[in-house]
Amino acid sequence: MALFGSLSTVRAQLAASPSFQRAFAYVEECFVPGSPAFKRLQAVGLGQTERIELGGGVFALEQAYLTKPRADGRWESHRAYVDVQVIFSGEEFMEVTDVGRLTVAEDFTPAKDLLFYHSFADSSVLRMQAGGVAVFFPVDAHLPSLAIHAATPVRKTVVKVPVV
Repeated sequence: MALFGSLSTVRAQLAASPSFQRAFAYVEECFVPGSPAFKRLQAVGLGQTERIELGGGVFALEQAYLTKPRADGRWESHRAYVDVQVIFSGEEFMEVTDVGRLTVAEDFTPAKDLLFYHSFADSSVLRMQAGGVAVFFPVDAHLPSLAIHAATPVRKTVVKVPVV
């Protein structure tokens, strides 16, 4: 089941896992002005994604983009990785539901560890703002990057933690 909240709250729920410890150490560094991770994340151009290897099979996708209308979003999930999505600037809606409620539209596993699903309307909605963290496990289909009112720039990282 998905977890969401502040970095300290979410981190406390997952503290026992070395892979999550690695992920959250990186996330903390991203919040420190002047740190290499902070500078790198701030330098990502709008519409760009940069992959950063963190070791132990953990990696981050540093992103900057404009939020989109719900109609342009796609439900997705992953089997091999847990998503730790962290907003650094801007805000967006993310929707979440159990994958068992959806029908697969496209399966890009195992090559990309990505499944897309057909449209679905009966979900829970998270309003994510700077400092917010959402963790999506393989059972959590999610619809991220959604505009709240209008397209808004968002800067975030998605840390991919291997499922063990």
